[in-house]
Amino acid sequence: MSIEFFNPPSAILASGTKKGVEIGGSKSIISIDANHNFFNEGNIYTEMSWAAFYEEEGLEDQIDTFMTTEFDSIREDPDALVDIIVKTIYQIINNRKIFYGVADFEVDAFLDEKHTVIPELKLDYSIINKLLEAHKRSREKELFPKILEEKGVNKIKIEFQGTKKNNLHIKGSQLEDLINKLRLAKGFAVGIVCTSRNVANLYIMSDNIVFSKDEIAEMYIDEENIKIIEYGIKKKLLVPISWFRIDIGIRSLETLELWDQIKENSELNKALSHYERYINALVYKKFKPMAESQKIGIDLEEDFYNMTPKERKKALRDMEKAIEVLNKEYAD
Repeated sequence: MSIEFFNPPSAILASGTKKGVEIGGSKSIISIDANHNFFNEGNIYTEMSWAAFYEEEGLEDQIDTFMTTEFDSIREDPDALVDIIVKTIYQIINNRKIFYGVADFEVDAFLDEKHTVIPELKLDYSIINKLLEAHKRSREKELFPKILEEKGVNKIKIEFQGTKKNNLHIKGSQLEDLINKLRLAKGFAVGIVCTSRNVANLYIMSDNIVFSKDEIAEMYIDEENIKIIEYGIKKKLLVPISWFRIDIGIRSLETLELWDQIKENSELNKALSHYERYINALVYKKFKPMAESQKIGIDLEEDFYNMTPKERKKALRDMEKAIEVLNKEYAD
């Protein structure tokens, strides 16, 4: 199932020709709405260059020169970083969306045959080499799909692929369902972006995402996903574009390089407190009817009925906390 990604970062749209390739990366703050659509709320950095190949015979796939095509970065500016985070949080609240996480897309045209540009992702040399060859073939034949939609709307279609794709494509039909998962979410997923049929497919190679406070997950390699990518490349159905890492949940902010410098900022903490009240209100809306009835296991909504007793108690405690906050916040 595809979802729409509005104002996608430049790195996910990178391409190349016989003469050169786009290289660089983007790190962005992402929100999600009730329809599961993604929104790029602001870029922490975008650094893109055009890497031109040598024209001499035998060196056609070796980089000769770099030319910066796009540069915008606040990742080393703590004041600017606080400003964009605070602005983003209030935008999310005002537009009734949810803070999804921080997304990092990195493009190297798969020219490094031994390593990925995402340190947490370890792949065999043979896999990286196949990605390199597929990227090279696409450059030479100018096969890069145009995935950016027309009609003046800056958006693309994306699909998550992998055995644990629901760790990124969160299940839920309402905003309250999504926040009930994302409010405790932590961890990240890494993988490869490949395009096909005018869709950017995000193939998850590994993740350690969890949705409860005390849960711990170990990294793994999705071997089945690797086979699917290899088959798609062999049949010329997939074009590899970039690497990605997505950290989810509000705690993804803690992965930013300057987090230790900004985490005590008063304006930032004020915005985070507003966001906490906002999501508490959503939790309250989801569980209020159940709490009022106090009839655990009888005539309850399906998602609550399927919870374990421990999860039900936790949900009600969260609801009670939300009610307490709301009573203080909106008391006459």
